[in-house]
Amino acid sequence: MKYYAAADVHGFTTKLRLALERTGFFDDAGPRRLILLGDFFDRGHEARQMQDFILEHRALGDLILVRGNHEDLYERLVTTDRGLPVRPHVGNGTYDTALQLTGIDPDDAVRNNMAFAAAARATPYYREIIPATIDYFETTHYIFVHGWIPGFGEDRAWDYDPAWREAGPEAWRRARWINGMDAAQNGGPGKTVLCGHYHSSYGHARYENRGSEYGHDADFSPYYGPGVIALDACTAYSGQLNVLVLADEDA
Repeated sequence: MKYYAAADVHGFTTKLRLALERTGFFDDAGPRRLILLGDFFDRGHEARQMQDFILEHRALGDLILVRGNHEDLYERLVTTDRGLPVRPHVGNGTYDTALQLTGIDPDDAVRNNMAFAAAARATPYYREIIPATIDYFETTHYIFVHGWIPGFGEDRAWDYDPAWREAGPEAWRRARWINGMDAAQNGGPGKTVLCGHYHSSYGHARYENRGSEYGHDADFSPYYGPGVIALDACTAYSGQLNVLVLADEDA
């Protein structure tokens, strides 16, 4: 089986399509699958196109959706936070995604936040796409996650839990916020972990002394570290989007 992996598309649907064209996804007669490593929306301005793309490929049966922390944020926006423009949702682009998907005027969304939240819950993103996400996908040699696998500690001191496959929802929510490039330095599950969430230029700068995180010399290509491949190209900043092609079999 051939797997095409991308992370943190963040609503840049055109860039995703172009990256998939360059890697031959659309011309590949298969068997092949596309794995999106979370954060499908937010930041970009093609939320409706991204929603259509996901629904199209779900119907074709060639798409695997790994849940990201931005999927958690959307769920929180339209439920617990009642559609209100609180800082985490505005700053992370989640609020704008809900506006794009519902087509509701921003002023109307503020005036009637409960109706806005209800409309956001009625979108295919909330009703079909988020419920279809999984915490991880595993093949013979790889594990695909958003941030990292469940474990213990904080940030660079993060250590993995040998029983991570049995971890509960809260452990996975926390793991989705972890920088996998840092966490991998403390050991991993014995397979290569593909992750997103944190820009790959961080790994190149910190662990390879190659370029800076955000300067003119920043390298947003995939970062290959000990037991980890980080794919997030920080597309909103760099204009790049990484797609990695791997050959493997389902676990």
